[in-house]
Amino acid sequence: MRRTFPLALLFFFVSCSSVAQEQVVPEASDTVFPAKVTLLFVGDLMQHKAQLEAARTSQGTYDYSPCFSLVKEQISKADIAIANLEVPLGGKPYTGYPAFSAPDEFLYAIQNAGFDILLTANNHCLDRGKKGLERTILMLDSLHIPYTGTYRNKEERHQHYPLLIHKNGFRIAFLNYTYDTNGIKPSSPNIVNYIDKKVIQQDIDTARAWQPGAIIACMHWGNEYQSLPSREQRQLADWLLEQGVTHIIGSHPHVIQPMELRTDSLTGMQHAVVYSLGNFISNMSQINTDGGLIFTLELEKDTVASLIPHIRVRHCGYNLVWTARPTLSNEKNYIIYPTDSIPASKLPDTARNSLNIFVKNARKLLQQHNVGIREDKK
Repeated sequence: MRRTFPLALLFFFVSCSSVAQEQVVPEASDTVFPAKVTLLFVGDLMQHKAQLEAARTSQGTYDYSPCFSLVKEQISKADIAIANLEVPLGGKPYTGYPAFSAPDEFLYAIQNAGFDILLTANNHCLDRGKKGLERTILMLDSLHIPYTGTYRNKEERHQHYPLLIHKNGFRIAFLNYTYDTNGIKPSSPNIVNYIDKKVIQQDIDTARAWQPGAIIACMHWGNEYQSLPSREQRQLADWLLEQGVTHIIGSHPHVIQPMELRTDSLTGMQHAVVYSLGNFISNMSQINTDGGLIFTLELEKDTVASLIPHIRVRHCGYNLVWTARPTLSNEKNYIIYPTDSIPASKLPDTARNSLNIFVKNARKLLQQHNVGIREDKK
């Protein structure tokens, strides 16, 4: 049964001034609460034309429930599950690449799969212009799904950003930025968070003033189809950590890129840097684009509450997922498979061959370039 997220997770959309007004009341020094929180991240949730056709029912509605059926349990078990929503919910006509607009049923299925937070700052968030951006926000608000990255106006951004999440006694701030929006500029008064160091620095300062246990920057960056991070990605990652970001999670290249667990030589604090999670679901079929990562980050802290608790990385790891397209699987719909738990007889030979190519390439890349982060084997 899916947890009731809005009750279990109190999410605060607050400005710096509202924090000062409300004051976070310190818990008593002998208060004991859960000592760990598990965060789960996946890459791009895409919706190409072929996916639309596969999900369409005879009644003219759309059914995406098979897509997430094999990963739903893992997603729902996480305390906080985060994904990159790389399609606007712009209403009809529903379209795939290059200007996306997904049916509302796609969002319903994403929520039902167990995702708690959606990232909206990416290069496709303006595919349907002002209407698409605002309708996406309307749908997210109507389902009480916290999001970060795009806003109807300056006032809403000021009130809602950074996104501060309270869970299991942890306070975690989320940031989200994109390198571009395919050359389309937001219509006034809409706002998209672009990668701009001056703006990011201000946002980090705001987040730090709240004294969260972690600040996580979710970056839509890098070069498409490149399996290694660019120099710009590496330099920006270094800069983000220098400014006070705790962990960095990347998306956009549509392929997996390596990840690192860095240790600060002065403080001993560990920082997870994931350059690209790859695709979570899409119709992309170029080599290495038909799968991605589920990245798990488990944080722990002292069980006695304090104003500024010492939070540590208890564990971080990943497992590989692969999307079976109907043309390969002979199924009606697209299905995300955890690559380490597929029965030998489940997939036709053509599908299994494609899966094996993805897994072989991904493991070779990550075993060669990862630093301190290993695959979680079941």
